[in-house]
Amino acid sequence: MTASLQCFAVLGAGSWGTALAVQLARRGHTVALWARDSQAIAAHEAARCNTRYLGDIVWPDTLTGEPDLARAVAGADDVLVVVPSHALAECLAALAPHLAPGQRVLWATKGLEPETARLPHEVARAVLGDTRPMGVLSGPSFSGEVGRGLPTAVTIASENAAFADDMAAAFHDGMFRVYTARDVIGVGVGGAVKNVLAIAVGISDGLGYGANARALLITRGLTEMMRLGAALGGARETFTGMAGLGDLLLTCTDDQSRNRRMGLALASGQSVDAAAREIGQVVEGVRVAREVHRMAIAHGIDMPIAAQAYAVLHEDVPATTAVRRLTDRPYRAEAE
Repeated sequence: MTASLQCFAVLGAGSWGTALAVQLARRGHTVALWARDSQAIAAHEAARCNTRYLGDIVWPDTLTGEPDLARAVAGADDVLVVVPSHALAECLAALAPHLAPGQRVLWATKGLEPETARLPHEVARAVLGDTRPMGVLSGPSFSGEVGRGLPTAVTIASENAAFADDMAAAFHDGMFRVYTARDVIGVGVGGAVKNVLAIAVGISDGLGYGANARALLITRGLTEMMRLGAALGGARETFTGMAGLGDLLLTCTDDQSRNRRMGLALASGQSVDAAAREIGQVVEGVRVAREVHRMAIAHGIDMPIAAQAYAVLHEDVPATTAVRRLTDRPYRAEAE
C-alpha cells in the first residue's frame, strides 16, 4: 500500500520517540515532535538533532521540534505517543483536551502501568475512551539503529484493521518493515515481559553462566510470556512473531538493551539504583517486574524466571541465590 503524506504529532522526544519521528519524516510526512521539557525541545530544534539522544542523526527537513502541545496536536492528522509506561496515563490525559474527533492515536509504549498493571491499550481506553481508532507499534527495534536507517521490522496492532494498514503504510519502507496484527493484548504482553526476561539473561551472562544458560532462559522465558499472554487473552501466534520472540531475542542478547545492561550490572554487584543512574534512561523491566509478578500470582501462572528477576530487583535476593533457585527446580515435561 502506498501512503499518502500526512501530518503527525509525536509526543515524547526520548531516543525512541525521536527515532520514530525521524522515520516518519524520512517517509516525507510532516512531523511535530513534542516533549514536556520545552527548553530541551527548543534546543533540539535549534541544533536540528536530539542533543541528548541520537545526537549524530540530523533531522529531516519535515521534522520540527514543537514546545507547545496544543499546536503540535492541532496540526496533526494522527498522533503517536512515545513515553514510558509509568507516564502514559498522564501524557494521554494531557493530550485528551486537544484531540479532534477524527484524530487517531498510536502508541509505542512498552510496559505495564505501575500499581494497576494495566496494559497500554487498557490505559488508553480508560483515558481516551473507545470511540476513535487506536493501536500499538512494537517489536525488536533499537532506537539508534532505526534512527540511522538500518534494517528493522516491527508490528503495528489495532482492533481497527484499516487504521493498522494506514499506520503501516505511513512507516513502511525498504529499511523499516511493518507487519500488521489485531492482537493488541499479545503485543502489549510481549513488550512488557521481554524486559523482565532480559534482566534475567543479563544477570546470567554477567555471572559467566554461558551460552547454554542464555538459550535456556530465552526459551523458557518465552514459555512464561506465552502463559501470561494466554491468560490475558493474547493470541499464541503473536508470541512467535516480531512483538514476542523477535523483541525478546533482541532485548536479551545485545548490550544496547538497557534491561540487559541492568542485569549485567546487578551481576557485577551494583545496586538497582546505582545501575539505573549509570544507564541514565528508564529501564522498564525494573518497574514491570513487580507488576508481572503480581499478575502471575493473581492468575495462578508459573513464571519462575520472572519471579526470580523480581526477587533480585525488589527483595534484595542475591543474583547467585536466584540462579540457584532456578537450577534446583525438579525436572518436568517440557510441554507443561
